[in-house]
Amino acid sequence: MEIKDEIARRAKEIETIIAKYLPKESGYQKTVIEAMNYSILAGGKRLRPMLMQETYRMFGGKSDVIEPFLAAIEMIHTYSLIHDDLPAMDNDEYRRGRKTTHVVYGEAMGILAGDGLLNYAFETAILAIQKEPQNANVPKALAVLAKKAGIYGMIGGQTVDIETDQSKEVTREQLDFIYRLKTSALIEASMLIGAILAGATKNEQNEMEQIATKIGLAFQIQDDILDVTSTTETLGKPVGSDEKNQKATYVTYEGIDKAKADVERLSKEAVEKMNGLVVRNEFLTELLLSLIHREK
Repeated sequence: MEIKDEIARRAKEIETIIAKYLPKESGYQKTVIEAMNYSILAGGKRLRPMLMQETYRMFGGKSDVIEPFLAAIEMIHTYSLIHDDLPAMDNDEYRRGRKTTHVVYGEAMGILAGDGLLNYAFETAILAIQKEPQNANVPKALAVLAKKAGIYGMIGGQTVDIETDQSKEVTREQLDFIYRLKTSALIEASMLIGAILAGATKNEQNEMEQIATKIGLAFQIQDDILDVTSTTETLGKPVGSDEKNQKATYVTYEGIDKAKADVERLSKEAVEKMNGLVVRNEFLTELLLSLIHREK
């Protein structure tokens, strides 16, 4: 299996699914819908829906009940990027190789586009109830989605991230909290929802959540590394944002070499833990390992 080609192929499959759930660009509110769709159709790795889909498949899931959740998790992720790029946050002008939403549509519309995607994500996820009204796992998956995106998940991590910007002293405990919630939370949601909807046991769900935590930490550390070592052309967004915002990162605490070693260690620990499960998904294993050396 050529992993890059396979990732690209499956990402296209996911994009086709996401496109089915996007709102039509019409009505007096057309501008905000255009801004929402501009943002979510800008490309990207589609990592979170891919992790969700492959976890679902690994535990034997075969229904299309997963589809609204695939679209919803990417909507939530995209809304967080729109708001991350705003002048009040990271103030970035490029994302995924093109102008950020607030640069194209204005700051106010950027805020509304993010709000719109967050709300529409739940409108979309709830469609899973219509697909399988008797499936008791759907409400459980909705609860996970809501919590991991909220104040005890991604927003909670983003809060501490903002409060510790601009050279304010950051403890290692705070940094770990930020990474665990801001980045890991949606990855945890992705893999946990996939397991829940496929009917995995509670123990298997717990294992997948722990695996996802390690992957999320490794992913964020690699982001920190790329912010220092990559180029705008390769990354598709400005490099040096952390330094510009005087933000403490894993790299500033541990240095590049230790950060790289920890990305590899966390990723391999996640794979080893997954290999301890009864079920298998070869592509998912290769996908996790590929994150170690990603350039974007």
